[in-house]
Amino acid sequence: MRRTTLRSSSVAWAAGVLLLAVMVAPALSHHSFAMYDLTKTRTMTGKLVRYIPGANHAQLVFEVLDANGKPVMEKGKPTQWGVETASAAALARQGVTPKAFPDGTIFTVMLHPLRDGRPFGAMAGLLIKCGSTMPAGGCTKETGQTLISGGGPD
Repeated sequence: MRRTTLRSSSVAWAAGVLLLAVMVAPALSHHSFAMYDLTKTRTMTGKLVRYIPGANHAQLVFEVLDANGKPVMEKGKPTQWGVETASAAALARQGVTPKAFPDGTIFTVMLHPLRDGRPFGAMAGLLIKCGSTMPAGGCTKETGQTLISGGGPD
């Protein structure tokens, strides 16, 4: 009888550990930013091509613009980048919604780029909205509306 109880306890303990590991793994992988180079930041200005809302993270896909508002070209095509942000709900609380931030909106964002060099990054705490045309002097804190702050150039 004691052997059966010990065996049942061991099986229950092992099942509990396995269940905990299965539940924790997605949470840990979801919050990993290991693919981003957190030692580097890039500040980029672009024109929104697509806003992809998400429950955990939203994405802003944009054409990179130069200081005059012209698309930066690469191999004959406008250069596109994307940035992962907070959730769509968190962005909405700060004024970033599909209605208030439609395609074509010019903005400046600070991001941590991917380590592998692909044109994508994680937002690093600065988002400035400048409307549908590039302001004289570029899209900056002085010429636009700071929606999300947190470091970066003035």
